[in-house]
Amino acid sequence: MKNKNIWILILFILCGIVVGGLLGELARQVEFLSWLAYGQEFGLTSPIELDLSVIKLTFGLIFKINIASIIGIVLAIFIYKKV
Repeated sequence: MKNKNIWILILFILCGIVVGGLLGELARQVEFLSWLAYGQEFGLTSPIELDLSVIKLTFGLIFKINIASIIGIVLAIFIYKKV
């Protein structure tokens, strides 16, 4: 059994999310592929601010998941298992 690194899996999954999300947004303009862009957005809708008077930090995080990015995640896991 090969010794697989978890960081490679995380990198594959992140690439799958980014590429899938990008393709999903591009598919939104094509009528018969528009279903790939269907998804949800969740996270902090208004950013959290921390004012320390010397420095002001703003934290915000929003996840936008669509069908194409889920397909990208599944493909990334499949490719990881084959490598």
